[in-house]
Amino acid sequence: MNERLTVSQILLLSAYAVAMACGQVLFKMAAMRPAFAHGTMVERLLSLLQNSYFLLAVLIYAAFAVAWVWLLSFTPLSRAYPFVALAFALTPLLGGVFFAESISPRLVLGLLFVLGGLFLIAG
Repeated sequence: MNERLTVSQILLLSAYAVAMACGQVLFKMAAMRPAFAHGTMVERLLSLLQNSYFLLAVLIYAAFAVAWVWLLSFTPLSRAYPFVALAFALTPLLGGVFFAESISPRLVLGLLFVLGGLFLIAG
């Protein structure tokens, strides 16, 4: 089956990828909290369970796991899964924006290749 994705499928799959990238940003924010960086393993886990960034990220991941299953009910996995690569492209860019992480020309070129491949698959 080589059917094209509908606009609504592309938008829903893109929203999924954006949510996954946002979840990664929230996980990074949770990891940067001082309470998580020190203490015993139990103390770190307890602080994580009280960390609003972590809890929000888990909530987003849980909600979008349900959305993913729903998406797969009407979208072939072979057409849907490549959209996960969009999250791989967005996450480093968000890391640059929110955490001043380095965005090298080589990274940008690699991300353009990923996005070009996604365009070929979705188109």
